[in-house]
Amino acid sequence: MDLVLIGEILAGLMFFGIIAVLMLGFPVAFTLAGVSLLFGALGMMIGVFDPSNFGSLAARYVGFMTNEVLVAVPLFIFMGVMLERSKIAEQLLLTMGKLFGNMRGGLGMSVIIVGALLAASTGVVGATVVTMGLISLPAMLRAGYDPKLATGVICASGTLGQIIPPSTVLIFMGDMLSGINAQVQMAKGNFAPAPVSVGDLFAGAIFPGLLLVSLYLAWMVFKAITDPQSCPATPVPEDEKKHLAREVIVALVPPLLLIVAVLGSILGGIATPTEAASVGAVGATVLAAARWRLSFSVLREVTIATATITSMVFVILLGASVFSIVFRLMGGDNLVHEILTALPGGVTGAILVVMLMMFVLGFILDTFEIIFIVVPITAPVLLNLGVDPVWLGVIIGVNLQTSFLTPPFGFALFYLRGVAPNRVSTGMIYRGIIPFVGLQVIAILIMFIFPEIATWLPRWIYS
Repeated sequence: MDLVLIGEILAGLMFFGIIAVLMLGFPVAFTLAGVSLLFGALGMMIGVFDPSNFGSLAARYVGFMTNEVLVAVPLFIFMGVMLERSKIAEQLLLTMGKLFGNMRGGLGMSVIIVGALLAASTGVVGATVVTMGLISLPAMLRAGYDPKLATGVICASGTLGQIIPPSTVLIFMGDMLSGINAQVQMAKGNFAPAPVSVGDLFAGAIFPGLLLVSLYLAWMVFKAITDPQSCPATPVPEDEKKHLAREVIVALVPPLLLIVAVLGSILGGIATPTEAASVGAVGATVLAAARWRLSFSVLREVTIATATITSMVFVILLGASVFSIVFRLMGGDNLVHEILTALPGGVTGAILVVMLMMFVLGFILDTFEIIFIVVPITAPVLLNLGVDPVWLGVIIGVNLQTSFLTPPFGFALFYLRGVAPNRVSTGMIYRGIIPFVGLQVIAILIMFIFPEIATWLPRWIYS
């Protein structure tokens, strides 16, 4: 048998072997590196892989450590964890609940709006779902909300951090797509391609994020009209109304100013994502101190949580580098290219297959694991076929957010299950999220039909 074909078969088997080992519960980073090394050794014995290729790993790791764009990741994580641990997010939820309480469905609308605000100031999905589950779910159940509707709203709103900037997923995606797009364009003979940056992806994700928020709010209005008993009003007591305006200003204005400072500086070209992230981290700390909620213990908790989350993400990235070297140099790139270009439907068929694969992997793998494994091996083919890199990055984000919500394995559902009271069953959570999964699919279809939703704003800003 041809050695090239053997290498491609081994690369394909390695991909599915890693998925199988991960399903057994082994740590992701060590699985990626360990299984790849085993297949690399097998390939070396057969003669389809040269172990000297591992010599490039050191340069890759140094590249990650010196990459200024990736420095934004721990800073944005620090910003989000600080807002959560200092109870600023909690105050925002409680105040917005009072503001919309007199409307049917108002409490659900407040959860959606706060979810969007937290997404624009944290970018950490798990923390947002847990925070809103602990604070909003008991309040919604006491108010007489249908548990299915309440859990669905919280899960969907909590995952907006996946797509609304400054999403940490978009930072990694932007960094990867920037390098991949440059390689693809140079291979085509274009030695001065238009650069793709994290700022492009941040700008491209704003309208899709607002589209999702609008669809969620429209669903709440629909439920308030057609099934008012599922989302009753929660009137604010008269004695609390006197101070409501002041509470709203105190709770809402500072986080909004922080969001404008961070995203506005990036989109306006005033600061790079890393510089804006440092402003966000300092701003969140100042907000916590201004509200007398910053102590040494809080700062210690935030620092440890930031280090833990950052280490987890970057260790996965290091393991994924081993996988990428073995997969590509055994012919995996050619295998993926042959499969995707041979699919019926051309570019559309290739995109649909990649999206479906990522959606299914979202049931068993974390978002970072998926983008570190799948994007480097599929994006070059799709970009070579003419797919816009900004649109691709944004729609991958929305797609992975959808898999985060889809029963039975959606991670957001497990996060909420962990903090929900016993009277809220897992079946209720599953049934409650289904309408929102439908809204996610509608958003993806709209983005397929009108790609300008993701591409217009970055072109207008950076033109």
